[in-house]
Amino acid sequence: MTTTGLERLNCWVRAREYANLIYHDVLPLLPVEEKYNLNSQMRRAAASIPANIAEGYGRFYYQSNIQFCYNARGSLEELISHLVLSHDFGYINNTVFEKAIAQGNNLDLLLNGYITYLRKTKQGEKEFNSQKSIHEEQAIYLEDNIPNQDL
Repeated sequence: MTTTGLERLNCWVRAREYANLIYHDVLPLLPVEEKYNLNSQMRRAAASIPANIAEGYGRFYYQSNIQFCYNARGSLEELISHLVLSHDFGYINNTVFEKAIAQGNNLDLLLNGYITYLRKTKQGEKEFNSQKSIHEEQAIYLEDNIPNQDL
């Protein structure tokens, strides 16, 4: 996979821009004592968003891609939570906070749209091994079939 393919994927481009915003506009505002705590958490979450989108994009089966998009969305929500805390603690001002939250909310919408697209198109559905799954035999689970256990 090359960046040329990823650059056609709008949610990856926006996730990359969002990571740049966090690294350049937010992280420098955090105090030194947060270097190994909040700073580190935000850095990992910001980098994880485009990385998960890219990893999913490289998969052949749409359900794998969707799972990585879920991971990206989880990292985005984690990052937004850290932004809220940073704002609550007075580390970032309203202007930076509002810009980061607005961009995060837009990215969330893009990710949800991409997930919906993947579900509808089901790319890779006919790929080799994509039909393999685990199915449980139909069983009747009735209380009458459970042995009486006296404790």
